Amino acid sequence: MKKRVYLSAICALAINASALDIGTIQVESSTIDSKFDTKRTEVSTTTTISGEKVDEAHAESVQQLLQSIPGVTTEYSTGDSLKIHLRGVENQMYMGEKPGVAVVIDGVPVFERTGKVNIDLDNIESIKVVKGGASYLFGDDALSGAIIITTKKGAKYNNNFGAVEFGSYGFQKMLARSGYANDNLSFHIQASQRKADGYWEGSEYESNYLNGKLQYYLDDTSDISFGFEYSDRTKDSHGTVGGETAARTNPESVYDGDQESRDYSRDYNVELLKLFLTYSKDFSNNSNLLLNGYIYKDDTSFISGPQTRDGSGALNPSLNDKDYTMDNDYAQIQRGIKSEYRSSFDTFATLLGLDLRFNEYENKTSYRVNQALIKYYPSYSVTPDYYLAGDAKSDDTTDENVYAIYGEYKQEITKDLSVTANLRYDVIKLDYEDYKSSNFKEDFNIYSYRLGTNYKINESFDVYANYSTGFRAPTVTQLYAGSTSAWGSTANNPDLDPEKSYNYEIGVRAKAKGITYEAAIFQIDREDFIMKTSGNYGDTDTTDMWDNVGGARHRGLELSAIGNVVEELSFNIAYTYLDAYYTKYDNFGIDLDGNSRTSIVTFFDATNNQIPRTPKHQLNLILDYIPMKELKLTTEINAKSNYYADDLNEIKIPGHATLNLLASYTNKIGNYQYNLFARVDNLFDKFYYNTARASGDRNEDGVFNAEDLSITVNSGRILTAGLSVKF
Repeated sequence: MKKRVYLSAICALAINASALDIGTIQVESSTIDSKFDTKRTEVSTTTTISGEKVDEAHAESVQQLLQSIPGVTTEYSTGDSLKIHLRGVENQMYMGEKPGVAVVIDGVPVFERTGKVNIDLDNIESIKVVKGGASYLFGDDALSGAIIITTKKGAKYNNNFGAVEFGSYGFQKMLARSGYANDNLSFHIQASQRKADGYWEGSEYESNYLNGKLQYYLDDTSDISFGFEYSDRTKDSHGTVGGETAARTNPESVYDGDQESRDYSRDYNVELLKLFLTYSKDFSNNSNLLLNGYIYKDDTSFISGPQTRDGSGALNPSLNDKDYTMDNDYAQIQRGIKSEYRSSFDTFATLLGLDLRFNEYENKTSYRVNQALIKYYPSYSVTPDYYLAGDAKSDDTTDENVYAIYGEYKQEITKDLSVTANLRYDVIKLDYEDYKSSNFKEDFNIYSYRLGTNYKINESFDVYANYSTGFRAPTVTQLYAGSTSAWGSTANNPDLDPEKSYNYEIGVRAKAKGITYEAAIFQIDREDFIMKTSGNYGDTDTTDMWDNVGGARHRGLELSAIGNVVEELSFNIAYTYLDAYYTKYDNFGIDLDGNSRTSIVTFFDATNNQIPRTPKHQLNLILDYIPMKELKLTTEINAKSNYYADDLNEIKIPGHATLNLLASYTNKIGNYQYNLFARVDNLFDKFYYNTARASGDRNEDGVFNAEDLSITVNSGRILTAGLSVKF
């Protein structure tokens, strides 16, 4: 049974772990880490949060977990979805764009229509963060690294478990899990629900999950795993308040009587289904084969386009769903096969991988109300175009096929020095078709690589360095926006190049007196990042198009220390210094004419400006005190410095610091183990913004200032308490 449990761990983790990160699977039947202790010889900065830590945190969002890792920032509004950023990459983008970091869940490279990712916090075995360009393993969009999530598995869930939690603003959580294991198999099934009324008007949400995993041991050298997750999520608004005055005078209200302050999109319904099957086979003491197949379905619907003016151009005071002009329905199917073969020898180890993806993205937008375009465009005043509710605005499908091969070679030069080389080759084929019979095809062939070294100075001190790359391929709708977009006069640009990132990193790992220290200095250079030539949401005439408009540099320092002050008191400290700025952005456009019915764009040179929402300093400190074995008391301080909300660096958002407290008591009554907890976030009820951004003269007064901000206000002090029982 021991051998089989070890083997199942490889099966579940190795497919979605980085090729070098086999050392996170501390099992004797592993291959490469039997010759090399991976954490000691890893050439990139990595951090892993265990499932136990996730469960003990009793967090409402994964944001509360990731802020303990240097270099990680998140954009969070409500519920359990968020956009994750590493080292400030992609903080200048903010709609449905990919986040610039690969998110991999049980081997599935997940991308959701909203650009965010929904994560079931109650079904996490581990969260691993790999920093630096990571396309050498994960392909498209791994510009700054990867987030690798493994869901719960194994014989340790051979029990029954139930939990309830309650908190501020109507937060409720209910969970039930049951599992079974014997010498030949283990499985569990789990159902849960999270919901809340929310802090803002219209910010209620509900998330329902059903997931499970089965592992069957075919023999002493092979096993097979099947996993599934179904989730159904609903939420209304993101909670965006327009302008700094509105945010401070009435932060809880999105609908404060001003149509311009409402969210552009609302009423989200997201249905997700993930299925995967993994086979693992040990051929000898030094080789292993893994084969993983998956299907990931994402159906997302929402309404958009607030109708702020009537046919005469006057503001419409009505506030109801009928004021939204568009119904949106997006269906994605991500399918793939991934295989890895590993071998290790006396002084070297190898990995060869194959990654095949067959994805389909279908986008439908239709009018939800009768509408004449005269309301928005005066040029239609003579012969306006009229649309009836249900008429199509857009209807298109994109097939994305990816054929990739990748490998890793790890060589021990001396007993203290090792080098690692990675290489990946991607062939990406895009095929677009819409209801107007438009058809476009595009192919990209892209190499990604990493070269690194690790030197063990002594048993408690290592130095490592690496150079790695990342890329993001253009989409068909960027390449052929003039023919595919239904939203304005944007030109085609079939000559778009993929975005690229180049990461340089030097780091140290050390241990002394029971404390583990890590430090890294890094620089990420981005080239050819893709943006509208008119800037974020700017409008020009027919020359506006998606283009490789510029570049950026992200450089900084990350520090962390974990250990015990005394036996009863432990700590985790994470600090990040980040300097992120544009190295080229000389054509940033912004509409400053003070009239929503016309567009006269003024252009600026944003080169050398700080990238929005990238604070220079971030600090997270966690102290755990265990006065008795049953009781754990946690204090957390989270702080960040000020940052700019806009590309022009005109609007600065103040920094803030918050204090969180957690008390957890665990004990047993007979065969029943129970846990009681109480958590307080933002103890002193500090007022600050979750996120703030600005890209134009939103209130149409001809001046670009803080009143043009789009702001999500933090909900202040949050109380949560709960009870769980395992038997």
